[in-house]
Amino acid sequence: MIFALALIVSDPAAAQVDTGTISGTVRDQSAAVIPSAKVMLTNEGTSFTLSTATSGDGSYIFTPLKIGNYAVVVEAPGFQKTSHPHIAVDVQQQVVVDFTLVPGAVTETVEVIGAPPQLQTTNASVGQVADTRQINDLPLNGRNYTFLAQLAAGVTQEAPTGRGMEATGSFAANGLSTANNDYILDGIDNNNDSVDFLNGASYAVKPPVDAIQEFKIQTSNFSAEFGRAGGAVLNATIKSGTNQVHGALWEFVRNDKFDAANFFENAGGVTKGEFRQNQFGGAIGGPVAIPRVYNGKDKTFFFFDYEGTRIRQAAPQVATVPTAKERASGYTDLSELITSQSGTRNDLLGRTFPLGSVFDPATTRPVVCGTADPVTGLTPTSASQGDPCYNIALGKSVGFVRDPFAGNQLPASRLDPNAIALLNLYPAPNGPGLFNNYTADPVVRNDTKQFDVRVDHNFSEKDQLFGRLSYADNPDFVPGPFQGLADGSSFTQDTFHNNSVSAVLSETHSLTPTTINELRFGYSRLATSQFQPFATQQGIPAKFGIQGIPQNGFNGGLPKIDLSGLNSIGPAAFVPGERFSETTQLTENLTKIYGSHSFKGGFEYQHLRFPWFAPAWPRGEFDFNGTYTEVPSNGGGSTGLAQLLLSPTPTTVPGG
Repeated sequence: MIFALALIVSDPAAAQVDTGTISGTVRDQSAAVIPSAKVMLTNEGTSFTLSTATSGDGSYIFTPLKIGNYAVVVEAPGFQKTSHPHIAVDVQQQVVVDFTLVPGAVTETVEVIGAPPQLQTTNASVGQVADTRQINDLPLNGRNYTFLAQLAAGVTQEAPTGRGMEATGSFAANGLSTANNDYILDGIDNNNDSVDFLNGASYAVKPPVDAIQEFKIQTSNFSAEFGRAGGAVLNATIKSGTNQVHGALWEFVRNDKFDAANFFENAGGVTKGEFRQNQFGGAIGGPVAIPRVYNGKDKTFFFFDYEGTRIRQAAPQVATVPTAKERASGYTDLSELITSQSGTRNDLLGRTFPLGSVFDPATTRPVVCGTADPVTGLTPTSASQGDPCYNIALGKSVGFVRDPFAGNQLPASRLDPNAIALLNLYPAPNGPGLFNNYTADPVVRNDTKQFDVRVDHNFSEKDQLFGRLSYADNPDFVPGPFQGLADGSSFTQDTFHNNSVSAVLSETHSLTPTTINELRFGYSRLATSQFQPFATQQGIPAKFGIQGIPQNGFNGGLPKIDLSGLNSIGPAAFVPGERFSETTQLTENLTKIYGSHSFKGGFEYQHLRFPWFAPAWPRGEFDFNGTYTEVPSNGGGSTGLAQLLLSPTPTTVPGG
């Protein structure tokens, strides 16, 4: 749980999480301040109106304000009415709009043309704002708005690892890791406090760029409201509806027909892999209107968006599988382990063997100093340093030796049929050589559906309410180089399912013209599940003679089988797995305006949960590393498949 209590004093206005401020001073042409002047502010999109009067020093403040465009009108007896339209208020922006009134009749109106000064003089925070136009016009990988953070100074992007599937927008700010960044959406926490193994993202929900009204990144000198970030604060707001109905439809396409083949496809002589990325959707916003029942003009507004993402992306992979000669011989002829490798290995009797020689585990026997080997008649040497029996007492065992199969020809009668069945799960090689002889372009699939809906309601000038719900369903299938039961040997080669939700309900209430209270409730959750291939199919290990594997729940599929010299088969560790990050948040802020100053105090409560369920080896792991089929203590010949075929164990190998 996280509790936070903050007191902020600023001049002329306190920072707002997802809102802004308009303030200024009203003077006459002699630069004398005009107290008690009436100041009216109108949201040009919703016609929502606020009013106040200048204080004794001629100053006025409107805070907190939703981002948008505003018009400010000032009236005072004996002066012409003066208006300043089209004042843009950005996220956390403190806009200063000063007025100089001209003597004249109140019925006359002076309109000020031009934007207010852009120089920020009311606080020392360092940041960058991206408005709707920039968000929509700038090219963003995966249409991910968090890439806009790269516009700010001190921000560096993480190295990209894919054409489109991993467009996370992760970045480092001020030299700190991505975990030090703080993601905020509509004023509430949008952080992922767990590990998103699918996307690698640090946020819970990622609205489409067409739903983002504005985005701000701050890299230093934060307000006290931002207590968790040492890196950067990314603050975004979802669009609100206005009195006019606005909408958009979009379709963004990427296709391998527009791309060149990548390096690995060219190097492996593989046809350019499939790549299809379609992002489509629509958005609409306006006043809530129910014919003959309710007209929400000037009071109630809605915004809704939906986006679907369909990605089909080939993932070129290179693997090592049994050779065609090995398969054709029924795995009795393993001569290519010798002919395709160079080098030698020596045993304790001083014998030299070609690298890749397969040794018979049944011939394993100890080497005893001063005693002739019963098979070869050789006696281990002891004359000089480096000899196996140098300075070793007679009669003491110093290790083991074994004898190779002639020409790496294994007797068919010695081979385990279950091992042959497992090896037949490998695809046939489609390239030459002993290693890296198989290239594949399996297709990664993504079918994301997401939406946001927001409703704003103005009860009165003193009371405003808004609520927003965001939801995303993100299933992904990430295949390995092999198909069928052999698939899933890497931790990232599974079926993933990300489900995220974010909700906020916020009320702003003016207790007095100079006292404003904000109450905000937020909830966010990112749940990730991961399942290995054939997770729901029971009894698969027993078909290959493997007993004792738990077959409950989603624990189907093969155990992990590692073979030296070949790619592993069967699902990896830590799957199936489920993990989620959940944040429940309550925030209370109180702003008091006193003259040209404002004081802001606040309280925030967060309840964080991020449990994991990911058993380490739920189906076990079998490692065939050539320990029993190579020169004892001097292996490295990639004879793991021979060890699997001969199925030796420490209880059946002499001296094992």
